[in-house]
Amino acid sequence: MDNNNICFSTWRFHVAKIIGSLLVGAALLLWAQPIAAASQRYSQTLCKEPGYTCITVKRDQNWVSLFPDKYDREVVQRLNRMGTSLYPGMRIAVPDNLANTSLLDISPFPVTIATPNQNTIIVDPKLLAFGAYDTDGTLVHWGPISAGQNYCSDVKRRCHTITGTYTIYTKQGAGCKSTKYPLGKGGAPMPYCMFFHKGFALHGSPTVPGYNASHGCVRLYKDDAKWLNTQFVNVGSTQVIIKPY
Repeated sequence: MDNNNICFSTWRFHVAKIIGSLLVGAALLLWAQPIAAASQRYSQTLCKEPGYTCITVKRDQNWVSLFPDKYDREVVQRLNRMGTSLYPGMRIAVPDNLANTSLLDISPFPVTIATPNQNTIIVDPKLLAFGAYDTDGTLVHWGPISAGQNYCSDVKRRCHTITGTYTIYTKQGAGCKSTKYPLGKGGAPMPYCMFFHKGFALHGSPTVPGYNASHGCVRLYKDDAKWLNTQFVNVGSTQVIIKPY
């Protein structure tokens, strides 16, 4: 074999090696994406905490099969800040004494706060939860949330929920929809929306995944949004406090 053929063979070998490395790297990146997403879930922060056991979801398991009792299921879902479906490999936290654990037991908020003299909703993006306090400062309800995420690829910027203290200035019922998202056409469902600053709102959503994933609104369980909208929020007076990330 002459020198030209040797050089050509060596070149082909290196090219094949580079292509192989790129393909392996791409495969590893795709494989790592669900793991990276899972690491953001609130449930992962509980796995090292005393009083909880983390279980790994197996094939064909779902919320109902794992937790047939409706109340137990709600406790675990709210504990993990999740309203989405389970998939194999997902890890969720379960109280060691689930049978004797109540929703109030796992509330991340104090039972009472200084009297606000108005209905108040506290939203904590770090705890992925909201707490509703009546005019006496008593916690009357709480639930999971998903606030604005660090980066939204469609708008190419960070889209955190605005922080601060605001007042609900308008609300709509079950048919509320976004006028902006999806970009260019709008129409994304926002049932029982409650706007507190410009386009920022609290609203119901089927995607409360256990991490901050919205464009800036605060996603709630639909039942929680309906309760707040119809039984708790008074337009023009109910206060919303969005805590820092």
